[in-house]
Amino acid sequence: MAKTVLDFERPIVELEKKIDEMKTVMQDLEISDEIDALEAKIEELRRSVYSNLTRWQKVQLARHPDRPYTLDYLGKVFTDFTELHGDRHFGDDKAIVGGFAQLEGRTVMVIGHQKGRDTKSNLYRNFGMANPEGYRKALRMMKLAAKFGKPVITLIDTPGAYPGLEAEERGQAEAIARNLFEMAQLPVPIVVVIIGEGASGGALGIGVGDRILMLENTWYSVIAPESCSSILWRSWEFKEQAAEALRLTAPDLLEQGIIDRIVPEPMGGAHRNPSEAAMLLKTVLVEEITQLSKMKPEPLVKQRIRKFSAMGKVSE
Repeated sequence: MAKTVLDFERPIVELEKKIDEMKTVMQDLEISDEIDALEAKIEELRRSVYSNLTRWQKVQLARHPDRPYTLDYLGKVFTDFTELHGDRHFGDDKAIVGGFAQLEGRTVMVIGHQKGRDTKSNLYRNFGMANPEGYRKALRMMKLAAKFGKPVITLIDTPGAYPGLEAEERGQAEAIARNLFEMAQLPVPIVVVIIGEGASGGALGIGVGDRILMLENTWYSVIAPESCSSILWRSWEFKEQAAEALRLTAPDLLEQGIIDRIVPEPMGGAHRNPSEAAMLLKTVLVEEITQLSKMKPEPLVKQRIRKFSAMGKVSE
């Protein structure tokens, strides 16, 4: 299957193809010097392109169809994953996956949004948009983790909670609000990681934690740029301006104090080297969980509540 190439990636991809073509004839010709020069040019171009991305380009990278999803990280960062199903009220939402797993010998509960790779799997996963039963399933797993004193790790990657009529009938707003309330006082460490898109209440439903991390090329906002553009300008044509105004990238949110840490990605994004991206994330998760596990439940919860209470500034 052909890989998706974003517009700003095309010059890099074209040079990479040229190198591949040159290597196929290298056995017959002495062109190693030319290949070395071209590879150096590609590296220079990569650094130039990816160090000067606009906010909208980072939104595009966060949505890249080849980007690792929750199940990909579960296979590369964790071991012995045992998936848990159902919310014990309505059903099993396939847009959210989770269960106990091992992180460097430590048992943790991992919960995350899951998208599909093609039309069939996207329909099965509802494009990563959870219904109320998805958030209730997540809460059930969090309470199970608390019962056994195990840390919780959530991986956020969603365009938003499912906005359908049936979701509202089953209490979408209440399910998300309940999760916010319960996560605020869960007596075990919680590490939240935005691994792709972090949109609106769909992200917040599993987004309250002691440490909020973002991968380098992700976004996190109350609204998607297209939706913001549609509301303000009555058109999606101004999505790039909306992305700039929303200040939704990892450096923006670190500056605002919304997140605590940026997790680096391989040059060009996590989709360029999923294994390296997973190892970078694993290193950070081990550090954070080890540090948080030293705290007792009561001061941990008090610190978490203070953290979120301090967000935002009000002037009168």
